[in-house]
Amino acid sequence: MKQQNNRFFNFFLIVLMFFFLGGTSMSMAETVGQHVDDSVITAKVKKDIYDELTLKSSEIKVETSKGVGQLSGFVSSRADIDRAGEVARLVKGVKSVKNDLQVK
Repeated sequence: MKQQNNRFFNFFLIVLMFFFLGGTSMSMAETVGQHVDDSVITAKVKKDIYDELTLKSSEIKVETSKGVGQLSGFVSSRADIDRAGEVARLVKGVKSVKNDLQVK
């Protein structure tokens, strides 16, 4: 009888592990993958803004979530706001840009 209870317990434990870990690993894989993609996009946008000599990149903050880039911080002119947004939009993987830059 004890061996039968032990088998049932082991089977039950395995089923629970597959149920919880199996479902979690898929959603975690998507979340981790998306985070990596967003990090790569953010790095590319920062690099391209840095390479744009007309922009003071040290005052521009870039964040990305689900492919949507967000720019914040301060620039010298309205033209700089537009240029930074254009640079960000041209980066591969950017779906859209929320441009919250302000003229200093």
